[in-house]
Amino acid sequence: MISADAIRGYVDLIVLSLVRFEPSYAYELAQRISTVTGADYTIKQTTLYSAVKRLELAGLVTSFHGTSESGKLRTYYQITGSGRAHLDDKTEEWRDTKSVIDRFVEGTNA
Repeated sequence: MISADAIRGYVDLIVLSLVRFEPSYAYELAQRISTVTGADYTIKQTTLYSAVKRLELAGLVTSFHGTSESGKLRTYYQITGSGRAHLDDKTEEWRDTKSVIDRFVEGTNA
């Protein structure tokens, strides 16, 4: 299981990645995170809600009310144009970060 500390800086990237193709509500996002990670990481609801609110305040996602497939009223989040640009930037930053860390982990830091 991945610790919350290890993934803390990437929660926004995860959320933006999940809403880039279609709007989603918080519970659905949590379920998708669990499914994608094979339960290696489970996000706390407070962490997720803090992230979507932070992203919304930054103008990277917007929210709207809608009805889920079960008929419940939900708050959906969708990515904005600024959010897409931010996601692209953060994805490139992640690739660079991973490349640097991999050099140390794989022992190629001569």
